[in-house]
Amino acid sequence: MSLRKDFIAACLEFVGTTFFFLLGLGGIQAAAAEKSTSTTNVTNVEDILYISTCMGFSLVVSAWIFFRITGSLFNPCVTVSLMLLGILPPVRGVLYCIAQFAGSIASSAILLELTGQLSVTTSLRPGTTVTQGVFIEIFITFALVIAVLMLAAEKHSATAFAPVGIGLTLFSCHLWAVFYTGASMNTARSFGPEVLTGFSTAHHWVYWVGPFSGSMLGSIFYAVCKHYKYWTLNPHQDASDPSMSPDKPPVAAQTINIVGQIADRLPKLTVPITGSGRRRSGSTLVEEGASAV
Repeated sequence: MSLRKDFIAACLEFVGTTFFFLLGLGGIQAAAAEKSTSTTNVTNVEDILYISTCMGFSLVVSAWIFFRITGSLFNPCVTVSLMLLGILPPVRGVLYCIAQFAGSIASSAILLELTGQLSVTTSLRPGTTVTQGVFIEIFITFALVIAVLMLAAEKHSATAFAPVGIGLTLFSCHLWAVFYTGASMNTARSFGPEVLTGFSTAHHWVYWVGPFSGSMLGSIFYAVCKHYKYWTLNPHQDASDPSMSPDKPPVAAQTINIVGQIADRLPKLTVPITGSGRRRSGSTLVEEGASAV
C-alpha cells in the first residue's frame, strides 16, 4: 500500500513539475521570442525582471495548487535535502527525483512543439568563470532550500502561505543570478532543455555541482538550527494571542500619564455664545435657564 501511494504521489509530482516548468520556462521562451523579433531595444534589466517574475509567479501558482497533494517539491535538490534530513522517505524521494527530471523533459518537449524553438537553456554569461557560476548556484540554491525547510517543512500558523514565500525567494534569486548563470537552483530545470537541445551548452556540470552543493549546505544549516532549538531563541513569533504582545513602553506610558495630569489641572473655560441662549462649559452645551432635574 505504501509503495502504491508513493508511485501515485510521484505521478502527480510529475504533473506538477511539468505544470510549473511549462509556465515558468514558457515565460522565458516568450521573452526570448519577443526580444528576437522586436524592433525596440529591450534592456537587460527589463529582460531579467520579466524572467524573474515568470519563474517566481509560476512557482507560487504551481506550489499552491499541488502542495497538499505532493508537497510541491518540483526540484531534485530540494528532494535530496528532505531525504537527507529524514523528512521524505527514501523510496518516495527517489521516485520524486525521477518524476521531476521527467517533468522537465516533458515541459521542454511541449514548449519545443508549441513554439518551434527552445531558448530556455541555462548557461554562464561571457566573463563568468565556472568557479563563480558554481558558487552563485550554491548560494541561491541554499536560499531556496532554506525557504522550503523553514516555511513548508516546519509547521507553523503560516504554513498554508509557504508557496508565497518560496516563490518570492525564487523571484529574488533570479533577480541576482539570471544574468550570470541563468539562475537554475534546480538541476532538473537545466537538464530538461539540455536533453532536447543535445547538450549544446558548455559547462552543464555546473548546474549539478552548484545546486546539489547548495542543497547540502542548506540541509546542514537547518540541522544546526534544529539542534540548538531555534524556536526558543525568539519565541512566540507566530502566536495569535494578544497577551503575548509587548507591554506598553514605559517611557510612553509615563509621558501619557504626565500629559493627562497636566490636562486635569488646567482650568475649565466657559465660553458664552451670544444670541443662541446657550453657553459652552467645558465640552458640554448647557441651555440657559434650564432647570436641573
